[in-house]
Amino acid sequence: MLPATYSAGVSHGPSSTHSPAQAWAALAPLLAGQPRVRLSRDAGKTYPQKHERALTEALPTFPAAVRIFGKDGTCAAIFLDFDSSIAGADWVEADVRALQAWLHDCGARWIEDYSPNGGRHVYIPLERRVTFSEARDFVEALGTRYRTLDKTPHQNLLHGCMRTPGSPHKRGGYQELAMSLSKAYDIVRRPNSTSVWTAMNVDLAGEIGAVRALRLEQAFTPSSLEAPTLPHPAGRMSRVMQLMAQTGLYDSNRYASDSEARQAIITGAAAAGMELTDVERRMMQGTWPGLASFYARYTSRHRIPALRRDWLNAVSYLSKKPRSRDEKNNARISPTSPPNTQPPGIQGTPTSNPGAEHRYIRTWRNALRLKEHTYTDSRTGLVRRMVLRSLAEAAHMTASRFVEFGDRSIAVATGLDHTTVGSHLRALRSENAGLVTLVEHGRGTKGDLYMLTIPDDVKAAAEDLAWRKGKIHALRPVFRELGLPAAFVYEALEHSPGLSTAEIVKLTKLSRTAVSEALEVMAAWNMIVRDTTRAWSVVATTSLKDLAEHFGVLEAVAAQLQRYRIERILWKEWLSKNANTIAELLSPGEDYPWEVFEGPPDEWALADMAFTRAG
Repeated sequence: MLPATYSAGVSHGPSSTHSPAQAWAALAPLLAGQPRVRLSRDAGKTYPQKHERALTEALPTFPAAVRIFGKDGTCAAIFLDFDSSIAGADWVEADVRALQAWLHDCGARWIEDYSPNGGRHVYIPLERRVTFSEARDFVEALGTRYRTLDKTPHQNLLHGCMRTPGSPHKRGGYQELAMSLSKAYDIVRRPNSTSVWTAMNVDLAGEIGAVRALRLEQAFTPSSLEAPTLPHPAGRMSRVMQLMAQTGLYDSNRYASDSEARQAIITGAAAAGMELTDVERRMMQGTWPGLASFYARYTSRHRIPALRRDWLNAVSYLSKKPRSRDEKNNARISPTSPPNTQPPGIQGTPTSNPGAEHRYIRTWRNALRLKEHTYTDSRTGLVRRMVLRSLAEAAHMTASRFVEFGDRSIAVATGLDHTTVGSHLRALRSENAGLVTLVEHGRGTKGDLYMLTIPDDVKAAAEDLAWRKGKIHALRPVFRELGLPAAFVYEALEHSPGLSTAEIVKLTKLSRTAVSEALEVMAAWNMIVRDTTRAWSVVATTSLKDLAEHFGVLEAVAAQLQRYRIERILWKEWLSKNANTIAELLSPGEDYPWEVFEGPPDEWALADMAFTRAG
C-alpha cells in the first residue's frame, strides 16, 4: 500500500495552506545544487546564463529555475521532469503513478508538484550529494522506463536547471505542490539516506548498464558538445580537454572511468603551462565543475590532496615524455600571456610619428562620443557603435588612423558575422562627412583600407574636449553573453565611476529599460556594485576574462577563429592557382568563388586579441 498522500489515481490539487511564495522560500534553497537561479524573461522559453542570480527566499516575478548541480559538480537532489508535450497529460499521470510505486518499494521519500500545463516534477532529496556522472546515469536509466521523462536537465552540468515549487509558470499560475508544504519541508529536511540511493541504483542496475553500453557505441566528438576540435596555440589547453573539465563529459571508449578522464585533464593542464593553483582556482570557482565532480568521491578534506597527487603524476609523466626537436616548451609559457597581436605586415614597422597618430585617434574618439547620439539604441545602432570602436582599437594597435583589418577580424572583435560587419561598414562609409572613409578596396589577401575621419561639424568640439583616459575596446568576449547594452554601460562606468542610473542613461544614449536590465545582469555577476548613495561603480577584482571562461564564451570565439582560418587557407590556395593568369582580381559574378567567401579573407590578426582582452 502506498501512503495516502501518494495513492494512485488521486488527482492532487493545490494546497490551500500555503502560498507560492511560501513554497519557494521553504523548498527552493534546499533543493538547489547551488544558491543560484536563472530567470526567463521570454515567458519561459529559455533560461539563459546571463539572467542567473543569487538564489534568495523572495519569489521571483519571472519563471525561475534553480541550478541542479553545484560548483563541485554534485547535486543535492534528483530532479525528474515529466513533460506533457511529449505524449500528453494522461501519459504523464501514468508515468508518475508508476514512479511513485517504484520509489515506495525502494523506501524512498519524494516531493511532487505539477504545472498548469499538465506536466509534473518529482524531486528526490539525497542525504549524500551525488556526482554528475551518477545522477546522469540514474536519470537516463529511468528514462528507459518512463516515456515522458525529460532527461536533459541532468545531462548538462553547466546549464541543468528546473523550476521548483512556487515558481511562476510561463502560462500563468505557479508550480503547485501535490502535498502539504509541511510534509514537503519535512522530506527535504530529512532526505533519503545512502542506503536508499544504493537500493534504487541496484534495482536500476540493468538499465544503467544499458545506457552506459549505448554511450560506448556512440561516437564521441566535440561537435556533440557544440564545440569544434581546434588546433591550439602553445600554452593553451586543447578545446576538448577544456570541455571535459567544464562539462564532465568524455569519450567512454578512450577513458574507462572518471579517474582516467580527470588524470587526462590534469596532464593537459600541466602540458599547457598552467600552475596547480590555476587548476585549483577553476575548480573552486565553478569554472571547471566537470573536473571537480571527478573528485567528489573523496571527502572534502581529501580532494585537494588527491588533486595534488594527480598533478605530481602528470608532471612526472611529462618530464619523461620525449620531446620532438621543434616542440615548444609549453611548461614555460604562461596560459595568460597575451599572444602577439600585431598584424604580420606591420610588425616592426610603426608609423613615422606614432605619438601624433595616437593623439589624432584620441581626438577621433572624442568625435565618436559627440556623434553617438545619431545612432539609436536599436540593435543596428548599437552594432555600428561597436564596429566603430573596433576600428579605433585596430588604429591604436597599429598607431595609424588608416585601418586595413578585414571584415573577419572585425567580426571576431565584435561578435558578429563577417557579412554583417561588411554591411555595416558600407553603411558607415556612405554617410556624408562620417567617421570613416574608404580609401581603397581590398585586393588579394588585403582587406579594405579605411581612414578614421573627424567630421567637420564636431571637429572643433572634439579638439577642445579632454581625451578620455584608458583603452578603447571592441566587444570583450564576456559581453557576447551579457549583450551590447551591458558592454556600453560597463565602458561608461570604467571611465566614470560613481554614476547614477540616470547619468548612465544620459552618457550611454541607451534607454532606461536597457540600462536597468544591464545593471541588474552585471550586478548579479559582481561586475559592478552600487554604494549607499545609489551610485554604480566597477568591481575591479572581478575578472572579465575569468567570467568569459566561466560562460564558455571562448568556445564560440575559438570556433569563429578556426572557421576564418580555414577560409583564409582556401582563399590562398585559390589565389596561388589563379594569380599568375589573372592580372587583377575578378569582380562578383565572374569566375571567382565570391559565393563562398563573400569577399577576400583578411590577413591580419585583430581577431587574435579575443582570447586576451580582459578589460
